[in-house]
Amino acid sequence: MMCKIKAISAFCYILIALPFGILLMYLFNGFQRKIRHGLARTFLGIFRIRAYVSGSLDPTAQILIMNHQSFMDVIYFEAIHPNDLCWIAKRELGEYFLYGHALKAPKMILIDRESKRESVSLIKEAKDRLDRGRTLCIFPEGTRSQGGEKLLPFKNGAKILVEHFRLKVQPIILCNTRACLDVSAVSFSNSPFYIKYLPAFLPQGEQWYEHLKEQMQSEYSKMYLEVR
Repeated sequence: MMCKIKAISAFCYILIALPFGILLMYLFNGFQRKIRHGLARTFLGIFRIRAYVSGSLDPTAQILIMNHQSFMDVIYFEAIHPNDLCWIAKRELGEYFLYGHALKAPKMILIDRESKRESVSLIKEAKDRLDRGRTLCIFPEGTRSQGGEKLLPFKNGAKILVEHFRLKVQPIILCNTRACLDVSAVSFSNSPFYIKYLPAFLPQGEQWYEHLKEQMQSEYSKMYLEVR
């Protein structure tokens, strides 16, 4: 019952703060990052979000590649990352009225995974954001996982971007964010979650993406077992 009450409280905050934030982002284009940062930090403060962190965030990384379990993933990094983040998401998410404007106002990248021209559009949009000094954020699984022991198969979007622009990558492992906040189940236990920053690197060799998946799976499995 408490999880439901907390969830309703969190959703009320979002329903009040998000339209206000969207309006401000449209009106004050040059302050979009500060607006998002402020709203996300307020959420973390009000609900006393707790995260156990290992490793070090590298602000010079040009793309963050992370597994995805919960909307909490986005809120947390919008609150703590020093750079102007650009999230890469499914185009369908832009069709929801409120959430869609939350993505469109700050010019996040929305891609149609079913389109044959997806990679062309992705590269064009990514170049614009990189030229503006933004840090790309991508969930290679392509969707939220159920928080089980295995990561979902990786899509090729991250690989295409990294190789095309020769980006510096920072892999990030998240565990238990779904247990903390599960929007689909209307559950907000506010339990602590875990984040591990792996060292940032410039990819070398043809198999770097496969090796990255193996490394992230290995680190996630260790974290998953420790949490359990």
